Amino acid sequence: MADSLLHNKHLLWRAGFGPGINQVGELKNINTKALVNELLKDGTFTEINYDTPDIPVSDNMMDSKTPADKKKEMQKLIRDQNNELNLNFLNQMVNSKDQMREKMAFFWHGHFASRVNNSKFSKQLLNTIRKNALGNFKELLFEVSQSPAMLNFLNNQQNKKDHPNENFAREVMELFTMGRGNYTEKDIREGARAFTGWGYDKEGNFKERKNLHDEGPKTFLGKTGTFTGTDVLNIILEQKATATFITTKIYKFFVNENADSKIIEQLSTTFYNSGYDIKKLMTDIFSSTWFYDKKNIGNRIKSPIELMAGIMRMLPMNIQNPENLIVYQKLLGQMLLYPPNVAGWPNGKSWIDSSTLLVRLQIPQIWSGLRPLEYSPRQDDDIDMGMKSRETAVNKSFKNPNITIDWTRLEKIFADKNCEDYLIQNTKTLDMDTVKNFSDKSIKMGIINLMSTPEYQLM
Repeated sequence: MADSLLHNKHLLWRAGFGPGINQVGELKNINTKALVNELLKDGTFTEINYDTPDIPVSDNMMDSKTPADKKKEMQKLIRDQNNELNLNFLNQMVNSKDQMREKMAFFWHGHFASRVNNSKFSKQLLNTIRKNALGNFKELLFEVSQSPAMLNFLNNQQNKKDHPNENFAREVMELFTMGRGNYTEKDIREGARAFTGWGYDKEGNFKERKNLHDEGPKTFLGKTGTFTGTDVLNIILEQKATATFITTKIYKFFVNENADSKIIEQLSTTFYNSGYDIKKLMTDIFSSTWFYDKKNIGNRIKSPIELMAGIMRMLPMNIQNPENLIVYQKLLGQMLLYPPNVAGWPNGKSWIDSSTLLVRLQIPQIWSGLRPLEYSPRQDDDIDMGMKSRETAVNKSFKNPNITIDWTRLEKIFADKNCEDYLIQNTKTLDMDTVKNFSDKSIKMGIINLMSTPEYQLM
C-alpha cells in the first residue's frame, strides 16, 4: 500500500504536475500500471488561444493616432496576447485531465526553445508542440522547423543562396536533434545551403521560396545530392545519434539528471526502431521497474512552473487576478514563452539561489494571505517591450494577493490522512517535529508549512 502511494506520487509528478486535489482519495489504492495507462491514453486535443481583441482598424481611430501611438498600442496588444497564452498554458497544466500531454508539451517547449514577440507565431508554435507532444518526433521536428516562430527566431527568413545564414542549421543539429560531436562545421555550412529559401509569408504560412534556394550539390553527413531542407531533416533522422540525444534529454528530464548509459542505449534503440514514437518511449519509461527505484524518487528540483502548477493543483483556489502569476514566473526565473536563449532553461540546482529560494519557500504563505510579497522582478525589455511595467501596482496588490483557497474542502479531504504522505516525495529527511512546532495543529497550517519546506521543492 505504501509503495503504491509512493510510486503513484512519483508518477504523477514526472508524467504531470503532481497529484490534483481530486486524486488524493484514490492515490493509495489505484494500481500504478493502471495509472500509467490512464495518463498515456489519447485525450481530446484543444488548441490554446487568446481572447484579447485586435487593434481597431477604423479609419477615424487609426488616423487620429501618431505612428508612435500606433506602435505603442500594437506592442501592448502583443504583450497582452502573449501573457494570455502564457496563463492559458499554465491553466492547462493545472486543470487539464490530459496531464501527460501538457507535461510533455512543457518539455518540448523548453527543447524547441523560441522567443518571439509575435503572439500569432507564439500561439502557432505552442499548439504545434502540444498537438504533437506524444506523437511522432519526425512530424514534430518538421512542423516546428517550418513554423514561422522558429524560422524567425533562428534567422532562416534571411537564409538565401549566395548569402547563407548558418544559425538555423546549426541549432537544428546541436540542440534539436543530434547534439554536439555528431556533425562537422562543413555539415553546418552544407545544411544551411539546403535550408536556403525556407521562410514564411505575412500570415505565417510556411514557404519554400525556390528563387532563394541553392540548388547546387551538397555533401551532408556523408551523403551527396542536391539536398533541400526536407532532405537534410530526413538524413538527420536516419542517424542513431538523434534517437540517443533525444532519449538522453528525456531521461534526464523525466527520470534522473545522472544518465544511465545502459538504460538509455536500450530506450534509444527501441525509440529509433519505432520510427520515433514518443508515446511508446514514455510508456517504456513509466512502465519500467527502474523508474520507481529509490534513487529516481525525490531527486529533481522542481522548476518554477512545476512548483507553481503543483501548488495550484493541490490547493483549490480562486485567483481573482491571474495575471499576477506572471510576476511569480519572472521572480522565479521561468516565464513561459520566454526562454533565456535557444538552449532553453537550465535545470537542477540552477533554479536555486539565495533570492529565488526565499521566494519559493514563501509562496504558500503569500498565496494564503499570511505574508506580503517583498520582492520585485527584474525588468526585461524583450518582455515589457519598452513600456513601463505593471509590476509596481501588482506588487502592492500582493499585500492582499486576491487568492481565495477552499480550506474547508482541504480539511475534509485530509481529515483522516497525514498531509506529508501526499505532499512530500521523500519524507525520510523531513523533520515533522519542526514542521508541527510552527503550526497550530490545523490542517491548513500543516499544509502551508509542509509546502514551505525544502523537501517540497523536490519531486
